[in-house]
Amino acid sequence: MIHQSKSYIKFVRLSKNKHGVHSPFVYDLVTKCFNDKTKYPEYHILKSYRKALRSDPSMIEMKDFGQGSRVFKGNARKVSSVVKNAGMKKKRQKMLFRLASYFKSENILELGTSLGLGTVALSVSNEFAAIHTVEGCPNTLRKAQDNFEKFNLHNIEIHQKVFKDFLAANVLEKYDLIFIDGDHNGERTLGYFKSLLKNVHNDSVLIFDDIYWSKDMTAAWQQIIADENVTVSIDTFQWGMVFFRKEQPKQHFVIRVG
Repeated sequence: MIHQSKSYIKFVRLSKNKHGVHSPFVYDLVTKCFNDKTKYPEYHILKSYRKALRSDPSMIEMKDFGQGSRVFKGNARKVSSVVKNAGMKKKRQKMLFRLASYFKSENILELGTSLGLGTVALSVSNEFAAIHTVEGCPNTLRKAQDNFEKFNLHNIEIHQKVFKDFLAANVLEKYDLIFIDGDHNGERTLGYFKSLLKNVHNDSVLIFDDIYWSKDMTAAWQQIIADENVTVSIDTFQWGMVFFRKEQPKQHFVIRVG
């Protein structure tokens, strides 16, 4: 937590809003996506999905393949508590929807389904979207799948595998958007990035959650943005985003998101 606090102070000092961005691509992204205040009708689906989970009193035995939880002690967890204390926040869920919608992403990969808060945002972002979501814990995935069916989300393909095994078996697939939110280990995150380089194209975007979770996650993020394949990178503190657009000069941006 000390690392996060110190990192946030530095982030605030370095970060800019749209007026400090000297890149047409990133300026448009900030003004038309990050700062978009439109009340999209799809937000009602996100709200209803969250409400359904928050009113779910059932317990599930969650097997964590990542760094574990800073909130929960045991593996038996109430669904409503997981959503309240460890689930994706409303603002981030809406922003994930906007990002997928803005880039018109069709082939989407999510590493870390959990209870599906991010998955539903991706699912409703584009009528042509096909979502591949990967989760190691079978009980968690079963609960998410039940809710996908309740909400008639039929463009989601679930994969009950650890990330490394999924990536090893899917070397040819190209994804427009990849959201990595299931393992806060820096070394493994860097490994996922290197593996995913074969799954991206010129207009792909990779989104990494919790880049300031720990010193090793931040170190991994620094290595990722330094990679020669990455041209544009954006640090929003909660998320780090990287792009591979060969027409762009290599630039790094630290952006405040409202």
